[in-house]
Formats: sequence, structure tokens, C-alpha cells
Amino acid sequence: MSKQILDELAIKRALTRITYEIIERNKGTEDLVLIGIQTRGVYLAQRIHDRIEQLEGVDVPFGKIDITLYRDDRHDASLKQDPVINDEKIGFDITDKRVVLVDDVIFTGRTIRAAMDALIDQGRPSSIAVAVLVDRGHRELPIRADFVGKNIPTSNTEQVAVRVKEIDQEDRVDITEL
Repeated sequence: MSKQILDELAIKRALTRITYEIIERNKGTEDLVLIGIQTRGVYLAQRIHDRIEQLEGVDVPFGKIDITLYRDDRHDASLKQDPVINDEKIGFDITDKRVVLVDDVIFTGRTIRAAMDALIDQGRPSSIAVAVLVDRGHRELPIRADFVGKNIPTSNTEQVAVRVKEIDQEDRVDITEL
């Protein structure tokens, strides 16, 4: 059974609020960069990027990162098959920049930890913040999101599914019992 938690308008509002919070907390856009985590985080980061450009008239650097090789819970070196890497380079220097990592859902914290490891391999940012559309709790690591669209308390038997127009032809967030 699936229940809709956020519709298209609610997602738009949440991303707009996150955008304002990012600008406010960083006191503008100087040295700010946005990095979307593959896959849906990239599209959410692009939307935040576009909204910053509308509000501030600034084209902040925007990139994407693939964390496949950095996951400690999904990559097994003993497997005969190599993991598929999508686009591992950000495309600009992140040294001394204020990086905002963007993802769709934060759950255990392992994706964010992997993304931070991947970032550090590409430079040394002055700070790293995390923006997520949904925080569902259940951390395994001491990692938290700095900017959250919606907190959705879940059980371990539930799954949060974020759908974005760019991939799924619609914007919505559902919670499903496994």
C-alpha cells in the first residue's frame, strides 16, 4: 500500500524554502557551489540552482557526483562485476568553496558519508552542508541534513519513494509499506 506524502506543489514549496535557507545561512552566494548526488539529487540540485539564479541573479557552480565506489554497504570488491560509474568528476574546483550536497532522501547517512568521501578526493571545501527533500530518520552514522524539505518519520518496514519529472514524468513523494 502506498500513500502520497508530497505532491508537485508541496515539493516546489519545499525546494523554494530550502533555497532561501541556503542563501540566508551562507549570507549570499559567494563561494557557494551545489553538488547533486546521482540520481535524483542531481535534478533537485538543478532546481535549487535555477531558483538561486532567479532570486539572486547569480549562476552558482553546479555539479553532480556519483558515489558508487564510495558506498561501504553496496560495493563488494570480491564481486566479479565492476560497478558502473556514471559521472565521477564535478567539473570545477571545490577547494575553499562552501559546498551544498543535495539528495532526495536521507536515511542511514551512508550516502552522505560516501558523497563527502568522494568530494574530499576532488578538493578541500571550506565547508560541506547537506540539503535533502525528505529526512526519514533511522541514522546509522552521526550525520544530519542542514536543510530539510520535510521530516517524515518512518518505520524500518516502510520505503520513501521520491519521483521527479525528469525521470519519472511526475513530481511526488510516496511512502510504501514493504
